[in-house]
This record gives sequence, structure tokens and C-alpha cells, in this order.
Amino acid sequence: MKRNCPYSVVDLLPHKPPMVLLDTVLGWDDDRLEAEVVIRPDSPFFRPGKGVPVHVGIEYMAQACGVFAGLEAKESEQPVRIGFLLGTRQYRANIDWFTAGMRLAITVTQVFRDGAMGVFDCSIMNADGALASAQLNVYQPEDAHTILNRKN
Repeated sequence: MKRNCPYSVVDLLPHKPPMVLLDTVLGWDDDRLEAEVVIRPDSPFFRPGKGVPVHVGIEYMAQACGVFAGLEAKESEQPVRIGFLLGTRQYRANIDWFTAGMRLAITVTQVFRDGAMGVFDCSIMNADGALASAQLNVYQPEDAHTILNRKN
């Protein structure tokens, strides 16, 4: 199932550090990707004595969806494009904080795609089991810059 990823996460997302939150791609196939992040005191959004708030998990999931799209682009010799998180359904978390030292596996599975629109089932797990889950709705237009630069 899993192919090794020859690219760094930074090469697969349209934004740059410090806002690239994932550390590495563990594997991927045509419908699924697994990425990893290790929570450290220098992680973005880390709060001393607590860790990273669990709601940041939505962004971990969204970036994993973006990495999935970035891999598709690279494999097709296309540029990595900007995408948008449209919303989430039923974000559920079993904890309040991702604490220092946690090694998180973020899995995204494509459920539906129709052109620029997509839906992914997402989960965050560690060695103790499932920590969070959601279904994300994403949109990746052909030319996001036109949308971003539009004046009302």
C-alpha cells in the first residue's frame, strides 16, 4: 500500500516554515497518505507546561490533505498549488493537548473528489491509539491567486 515519499513536506505544500507543521510523510498510495509530527517545545502553537492545543489537529489534517495533493502534482510534473479548507464535520478529540514528545501519525483517506472539490476522512493517532478524527472538505482551484487577489 504505502510508497515511500521522495520529497520533503516543505516541497509538497505551498507555504513555508514556520507554518509547515508536519515533519515527514510516512507513506502514501492513490487514496491515502500518512504523515507524522513530533510535538516539541519549539513546535508552532506550543504552550509551555501544556503542549499544542488539540484543535491544531485540524490544521495537521488539512496539511496532510495538502501534502497528498502536492504528491499528486509532483507525480504529474505539475506545480504544487494552493488549496483551501472549506470546513470540517464532527472534529472529535479524546484529549485537550498534544503534549511534548508525542509522535502523531496523521492519516488522510480520500473519500470523494469531483474536480477541485474533495472530501477526506482524517485521523490522528499515537502509540496509545486514536486521539482525534474528522472529515475535511477541501477545495483546490486551478488558479487560487485569482481568488485571493479578487477585489469586491
